[in-house]
Amino acid sequence: MFKKYKKKILLSVSFGAVVFLAFSIYADFGNLLESFSKFNWLWFPLVLAFSFGNYMIRFFKWQYYLKLLGIKIPAFRSLLIFFSSFIMSVTPGKMGEVLKSFLLKEETGTPVSVSAPIVLAERITDFLSIVILCLTGAVVFDYGTDIVLITGLFFIVFTLILSSKSVCHKLILLFSKIKFVEKHSEKLYSAYDSIYILIKIKPLLIVIAISTAAWFLECLGFYTVLKVFSGISNIDVSILKATFIYGFSTLVGAIAMLPGGLGVTEASLTGLLVFLKITKDISVASTIIIRVATLWFAVILGIIAVQIYQKILHKEITNIE
Repeated sequence: MFKKYKKKILLSVSFGAVVFLAFSIYADFGNLLESFSKFNWLWFPLVLAFSFGNYMIRFFKWQYYLKLLGIKIPAFRSLLIFFSSFIMSVTPGKMGEVLKSFLLKEETGTPVSVSAPIVLAERITDFLSIVILCLTGAVVFDYGTDIVLITGLFFIVFTLILSSKSVCHKLILLFSKIKFVEKHSEKLYSAYDSIYILIKIKPLLIVIAISTAAWFLECLGFYTVLKVFSGISNIDVSILKATFIYGFSTLVGAIAMLPGGLGVTEASLTGLLVFLKITKDISVASTIIIRVATLWFAVILGIIAVQIYQKILHKEITNIE
């Protein structure tokens, strides 16, 4: 199953390398290397810890969704499936994470149409939580308010539409008149039944709170990077500013629907730092460090989880034979 994704992942890695190269040229490669050399790398494990904390909180969110849908699976297997999907973090909108549903089907027999809506619910609550994190900063700094409010409003309206059975059933019935869709109408109804359970007001509020805490940890990671650089440069960035910059950049990267937000997220992070009068080399260095600690760290963990998962499956198959 994982082999067919290798080319896509390698293409995304190559694209990421090109993005980093472009930003290195923009910052002047020599100055950028000097900034990296001056960064106190003893703080980097803490930045990774914040990212890992984000992943673990989101894992509990995944577990909560499984419980709501009545899907039972051993915690360790669920953890491996959750982290395995991280190899798809560099897919547009992270929708490649639907890989979790295919692995879940192998483990429990749960139809993909039943569990795949979890990915949609995760994206909705991620967007809403990031909007919450950005909102205060957008108002205070008078920047990006329109984008933040429009994104938040879009997902609120989208959630309200999904919460209306009559509206959604009518839409499914309407689209079912298309021959291709008609063949999958039962799966659409099954998928909608799942998403309806996941976005009820109580679970929605609980998960938004969980997501907000998770993403705030990565904002703290970004703040840590900037704080370390403040020791070698005249940088004055508060937690509020760091949260807004990281949250807003993550938001625009996700809206762009590019693999992992590559290019757009980096441009936003660097641009906002430069806007705060931080030098190009430190702005780019901070951007690369936090992206390695968030996006690419997730991909590495995903690769490790996939290897462990495949070894367990291979061992089980061998024992059966």
